[in-house]
This record gives sequence, structure tokens and C-alpha cells, in this order.
Amino acid sequence: MQPGSRTGRRAAGGGRKRLDDDRRDELLGRLQGIVLTEGFARLTVDTLAARLQCSKSTLYAISSSRHHLVATALKSFFRDAAERVEKDVAEVADPARQIATYLAAVGAQMRRMSAACYDDMLDDDATREIYTVNSLAATRRVREMIHAGVESGDFRSVHAEFVSQAVGLLIDGIQSRELLGSTGLSSGDAFVELSNLVLAALSKTSR
Repeated sequence: MQPGSRTGRRAAGGGRKRLDDDRRDELLGRLQGIVLTEGFARLTVDTLAARLQCSKSTLYAISSSRHHLVATALKSFFRDAAERVEKDVAEVADPARQIATYLAAVGAQMRRMSAACYDDMLDDDATREIYTVNSLAATRRVREMIHAGVESGDFRSVHAEFVSQAVGLLIDGIQSRELLGSTGLSSGDAFVELSNLVLAALSKTSR
């Protein structure tokens, strides 16, 4: 998951309606709620406009098409989720607990996404790429924490890169749904289980 900035918004142009930031954030938050709860494969701009009680031109002021609206909502979700995850991690000093907290927090954030939304996201090339980018960012973040913990002596002597690669493979398995289908776990629950596994592998004492 990648923290992001709200400063890079593209200004509406070419005759498109303009929205102030508060109105845009309010509509985007409600749109995100619909997408996360229900999925988006069957949503149309007409349906969204009716549900959000606004005009289609207002929605097009956020993004230029239905597909871009969905992508914007998902990018906003992952950006906000990343910020929340890093806030949780910043409050933990123990390196092993930092990793466990990170993955558990990722799981908690992913629980906000329904199975319908998760399936729709992976079935669409563009939205699957959004998820892939954030999954790779999570893998890199865990790798950084593993190497830092081994170097500081807080973790037991393990091959840090092997554990890092194993975490990456498991995240890939969650992303591809391979592990979800065979275990019956949701993506959120799978990340929590992954955090328990990593903690057990790295801890100097049995937990």
C-alpha cells in the first residue's frame, strides 16, 4: 500500500464542471463506500448519479468516465488505507511487532472491501493493476522491515531475503485468489494470518 498526496489533482478543464475540494471529497467518499460495499461491475454513471443525488456532470468533474470514477475511488481507498496502516506502525517500537502490526493493519483495511468489490477489482485489467501496485508496495515495505530487524539483531538469525521472498509469494497468492479459494479466507483475514506466520518465523522467542 502506498501513501499518497491529495495535491496532485487534475483540474477540470475543457468545459467540464468544477468542484471545490470539500464537495469532491464528500462525493468521492460516498462513491468509495458504494464501490467497496457492492462492487462496481454493474454500476453505471446514471445509477451513481441517482444514488449520490447529483448530476452526471458533477461526477464527470471528478473523473472523465465511469471507469475512471471507479479507479479514482479505489486509488483513494488504497491511499487512505496506506496512511492508516503507517500510522498504526509508527506507534509500535518492537521490530517484530511492527511487521505483524503492518500486515494485520493491511488485513483490517482490506476487510473494508467486500468480496464483490475484490472480485470485480481483480477481473478488470486497470483496477487489478492498482491492486498489484499496492501489493508490491506492501511486499517492499515488509522486506525493508525484515532486513532492518535482522541487521539490528532484534530478529533471530534467518535468511532475511528468503523470508522476504516468501512473504511476497504469499501476498501474490492472496492477490491471485489462489490462497483464498483453497482456504476460504477473505483477503483481509489472509493478511492477518500472514502477519501471525511472519511473527512466528522472526521472533527470537516462541509466541
